[in-house]
Amino acid sequence: MSAATYTTRQGDTWDMIALRTMGAERYMAQLLDANPVYNYTAIFSAGTVLVVPALPDPVLPATLPPWRRP
Repeated sequence: MSAATYTTRQGDTWDMIALRTMGAERYMAQLLDANPVYNYTAIFSAGTVLVVPALPDPVLPATLPPWRRP
């Protein structure tokens, strides 16, 4: 999957954007790393275009049973 963009809405925060675009708040660090110009912005105004990085492929544990593997 390649990187995409997201245009902020008034009041968006990093964790909200990570949840909305990447599926979980835990990806906030990757979102911040992809947008260093805005690292000191806590609450966005409308219209800021951010880069949304592609998610890395999940690493499956070796002990995962065959029927649980993709």
